[in-house]
Amino acid sequence: MAYWEWGDPANGRVLLCVHGLTRTGRDFDTLARRLCGTYRVVCPDVVGRGASDWLVDAAGYVVPQYVADMLALIARAHPSRLDWVGTSMGGLIALALLGAYAQARVARPETVVRGLDPALGIPFGRIVLNDIGPDLDPDGVARIADYVGQPVAFGSFDQAVDYVRDISPGFGPHTRAQWETLARHVMVRHDSQWVKHYDLRIAQPFSLQDAAALKASEAILWSSYESIPVPLLILRGEQSDLLSADSAARMLARNSAARLQVVAGVGHAPTLMADIQIEPIERFLLADDQS
Repeated sequence: MAYWEWGDPANGRVLLCVHGLTRTGRDFDTLARRLCGTYRVVCPDVVGRGASDWLVDAAGYVVPQYVADMLALIARAHPSRLDWVGTSMGGLIALALLGAYAQARVARPETVVRGLDPALGIPFGRIVLNDIGPDLDPDGVARIADYVGQPVAFGSFDQAVDYVRDISPGFGPHTRAQWETLARHVMVRHDSQWVKHYDLRIAQPFSLQDAAALKASEAILWSSYESIPVPLLILRGEQSDLLSADSAARMLARNSAARLQVVAGVGHAPTLMADIQIEPIERFLLADDQS
């Protein structure tokens, strides 16, 4: 697994930033530059994406595998405090991992001190869920499924940029230069053509998510979400087709540690490139420093 690291490598205060289904760790470059004076910012390419290796068996492209990989990365980073920013799939990975953490807390409550549970060895601090929650809107899932496993090839980078823009209307308004940045690490040159950076087989497990499977997953995710004991920031695109306003409201009602920030004029998902999106995250993550 490849990862991108910003800031002092000896800093025990780690911010782990995990990207969405078809994106890479470079999505967090702007956020990392902003926060690397306070944190060691670690931004992995989830397996099958970016600079990371691909799996032999495509059945492994599922959240439990991603959780195991993140646990290995966390062990390598050895944080004294771990904060997390997860966009879309990156937030689901956080929910699954935190669910396991919560189960360990129940099993060994006497070992828990201010979020540090020796059963997992993870000193959680604050969690940001970027346009994701336990409920997954079927329309949003279907939209993503339409393109995730489809092969494309373009003769120029400009054409590749246009493609990324066309399949990502939820990102909201961006300049041409910003679209080029958003495309630079997800469209790669191969045999004189520009193609997707990821293993197209990541779509195989994703395509199996029928209504019954989604409902079963949601029940597990809600249980994980409700048991999270650390402060949570839910960042929601106002026009999101994956995290509805009703779902966000239920998230606030079902975990008293959560707060909500809505990003106007954006769908799924905020790209965290603009100050108006970064500043609420920065205030939330650094709130302990100001208290």
